[in-house]
Amino acid sequence: MSSSCLVLLLHFLLLLEFSSLSHGASPSVYESFVKCLTTKSIPQSDISKIVYSANNPSFNPILQAYIRNRRFVNSSTTSKPVIIVTPTQESHVSGAVLCTKEANLQLKIRSGGHDYEGISYISNVPFIMLDMFNLRSISVNVTDETAWVEAGATLGELYYNIWTKSNVLGFPAGVCPTVGVGGHLSGGGYGNMLRKFGLSVDHVLDARLVDANGRILDRKAMGEDMFWAIKGGGGASFGVILAFRIQLVQVPQTVTYFRVERFIVQNATDAVVQWQNVASKIDNSLYMRLLIQPITVKDKNKAKGAKSSKTIRATFIALFLGDSSRLMSLVSKEFPALGLKKQDCLEMSWIDSVLQWANFDNTTKADVLLNRTGDPLNFLKRKSDYVQVPIPRDRLESISQKMISLGKVGLVFNPYGGRMAEIPEDKTPFPHRAGILFKIQYSVNWNDGGVAAEKDYLSQIRDLYSFMTPYVSKNPRQAYLNYRDLDIGTNDHVSHSLEEGRVYGTKYFKNNFDRLVKVKSIVDPRNFFRNEQSIPTQWKRRKMF
Repeated sequence: MSSSCLVLLLHFLLLLEFSSLSHGASPSVYESFVKCLTTKSIPQSDISKIVYSANNPSFNPILQAYIRNRRFVNSSTTSKPVIIVTPTQESHVSGAVLCTKEANLQLKIRSGGHDYEGISYISNVPFIMLDMFNLRSISVNVTDETAWVEAGATLGELYYNIWTKSNVLGFPAGVCPTVGVGGHLSGGGYGNMLRKFGLSVDHVLDARLVDANGRILDRKAMGEDMFWAIKGGGGASFGVILAFRIQLVQVPQTVTYFRVERFIVQNATDAVVQWQNVASKIDNSLYMRLLIQPITVKDKNKAKGAKSSKTIRATFIALFLGDSSRLMSLVSKEFPALGLKKQDCLEMSWIDSVLQWANFDNTTKADVLLNRTGDPLNFLKRKSDYVQVPIPRDRLESISQKMISLGKVGLVFNPYGGRMAEIPEDKTPFPHRAGILFKIQYSVNWNDGGVAAEKDYLSQIRDLYSFMTPYVSKNPRQAYLNYRDLDIGTNDHVSHSLEEGRVYGTKYFKNNFDRLVKVKSIVDPRNFFRNEQSIPTQWKRRKMF
């Protein structure tokens, strides 16, 4: 039999095996796994509370509780884990790692479920899902301005716990409160204070994780190379992140927020052109996100029933770490095309700005950040790019016309500069630092679950991504790990794992990819911790299936 035919046969047998397992762990698989856990000194009373087979009534509610993308909710087409483990202690994680290895299954690790491609809870091979939501304790030390936060905590829970201890401390991380800490920090951690303070990983002091041998390690025990790797290289490639110790940052008692909309007829293009030249160079305390969206409007001057028309709306959303008077002075001088007015500016506390950025109204109490459910689910797709040179006005106009013709895909421009430009590319695995003007997130949501709708919307976002090729970074075309995008490459971890990993790895990590591979090859040589876009090893992995 030829090698190509053998590979096809192996894949076919693998799919047959997964097809039977995905509908529920066979008694032997489940019972063997439970028996294995007892040999790891985990009491039976604990096991019964944290291990779920597909026959358990709680299995589907737990699985679906942290699925954030409706594309992966469909029970008939979305693969399911053989077993779900919901650890409540660090020893449970260690046992789950060792017993998954003994079962020759893949381990998927979920802390919040916000990975856009769902790779923490789906797979094309039999797998066990380790859901970290029970491990979410947070301990804030105001004296030394640090905190320990477990991987299953959400950013909202972290922000709330900091606020209850101090109104002048914060942490630079994402604006969505239901994002899990484990994945967010290990992938970089991007938020609206990055121009002042950098990324979340730039403030990680220590960590605890379980490695491929089931050992619980802190920074000293894991060594500086592995500690470097999990600060932006994706923790799930190297182990199970248990907790991070983070350095908090000082925030003023008064910050200022504004949200200003401009349309093409209101000279929005002028404002976007000027934004490109200002947003990464203005005072580091000011972060101005720009949303560019195609929308449908009705002409108020036309008769009732007249047809609507499509246009582009530019929305400028800002956080300024200071008062509105200083903000107005800055923007009036350096960004006059925005036409910012004093009444656009809202002064508030830092925690209230967290609520504003999460789209809560002014009357919302901070304890809403403890809600782990989040907004109603949408079908969605995201992609990313980095821009190093301002896009000329005529090209912006072409992009606007392209977006109008497509109809639904929006762009989010996230400015860089400031502290980001001061940190060397190899300080952490996250390399997108100096020379970046802004990052682009491509965004499309839809509500129709049909196959035709998904094909249409995925086609739209991929079309716009292709159209943007001349205006973004090149060699490599860079991408942000936490805006996970399987379009840019995947890995089957069989015969050409390193070559396949390099395709997406250089986009996410540039020259840091090779160091990540070296670390991976040392700490997890058999490539136990793997997913569709994980860091590969330097040599061929022995096949586990």
